[in-house]
Amino acid sequence: MKIAVIGGGWAGMAAAVKLAQQGHAPEVFEASRTLGGRARALMLGPPDETQTEADNGQHILIGAYTECLQLMRDVGLNPEQLLLRKPLAMRYADGCGLSFPRWPAPLDALAGIASASGWTLSERAALLRRAIRWRLQGFRCAETATVADVCAGLPARLMDEFIEPLCVSALNLPAAQASGSIFLRVQQDALFAGTGGSHFLVPRCSLSDLFPAPAAQWLQRQGLAVHTGCRVQELIPSGQQWQLRAQQPELAAQLEQSRFDAVLLACPPQEAARLALGASEDERLPARMGVQFQRWAIEAQALEHTAIATVYARTSHRLPSNLPWLALRPSADAPAQFVFDRGHLHQNDARQQGLMAFVISDCRTDRQTLQQQVLQQARSELGWADITPVQTVIEKRATFACTPALARPAIELGQGLWACGDYVDGPYPATLEGAVRSALAAAVELVKADQK
Repeated sequence: MKIAVIGGGWAGMAAAVKLAQQGHAPEVFEASRTLGGRARALMLGPPDETQTEADNGQHILIGAYTECLQLMRDVGLNPEQLLLRKPLAMRYADGCGLSFPRWPAPLDALAGIASASGWTLSERAALLRRAIRWRLQGFRCAETATVADVCAGLPARLMDEFIEPLCVSALNLPAAQASGSIFLRVQQDALFAGTGGSHFLVPRCSLSDLFPAPAAQWLQRQGLAVHTGCRVQELIPSGQQWQLRAQQPELAAQLEQSRFDAVLLACPPQEAARLALGASEDERLPARMGVQFQRWAIEAQALEHTAIATVYARTSHRLPSNLPWLALRPSADAPAQFVFDRGHLHQNDARQQGLMAFVISDCRTDRQTLQQQVLQQARSELGWADITPVQTVIEKRATFACTPALARPAIELGQGLWACGDYVDGPYPATLEGAVRSALAAAVELVKADQK
């Protein structure tokens, strides 16, 4: 099959690689000049030789991201070289917090909780009991339950120093608003599904170089096209096939002659909804399909979104080399939850030395205020008096709001039109693994449907 993949983020590139592996001919169309979508490379500073390569947001993967890791290997990468792997650790500047040992699961989690520093014996016992209860219940709860509901009764310190940081980093919402069932699914896969699942994997390269750009090179070696700077304007039904109209002038003539057996929407939900609605109004499309597209678009447009911010700043201080990140204690005026020492992650790059990345999930503050608050937080909580700002990046629509009983759009729209992405119906929150798994599922189902 000839398949148009609209979007060159992690989902789009994952789907294209999977379809190519199955013997089909995907063609990727990405509106931006940079591949990666909401997890891509970004240059900090003025456009000169002093620019530093970073990302549009500091990301962590975990060992349970099995599909992400396998796809990296599929396109010829070695994840163990590109990612710094460390057992799960949430350590604060004062030494409190927990660190898992490098043991088999679930012994690593049990030992890490039992030996947590700064927690009382009763607090550690309470978390152990709750973890065991979750496992006995099969990591299931009512679809309407929040994370706060499934953690009800845990001591306040555990909520503040363990549950809330985990919840906001995985689901990008506070425990009182986030889906309990999806939170438990993440904990099941990370803490209990297999050895190394809870490990933190921090990129040593840009997010684009971690998978999307090498995936494009892999596809091109197979003779398949990846177009960047090419926004698809319109989907046009052509019998059982599809035609595309795009902004890129040099592609216009080629696309006029091209017909695609299927189209996979791997772009953000608002863009996917725009294309679906446009196609629904075409009189060449069967009326019932038009109604289906409209319903799908309404569901996609109804999703609420939350922002993630990263404040990049420089200081003469360093974090310990054995753990190049620290958990922070956020408050109303001190919003950062984590800080990463990029100098440890990029030891051979002089421009990265002294560069810190402060992460603010569920960001609800304007850029200037946020930057001032984070710098003051670094001075007061970490003692970094010499810290200076480099750049603050706010990804306003970074994730969908992963609330309880959320209705998410389906993978299949009909008539050879499909969708994938972290927001599409599935068991994961808005993560790289969620995006990749959605893409792989869409690629498999698309092929099955064609074979019927």
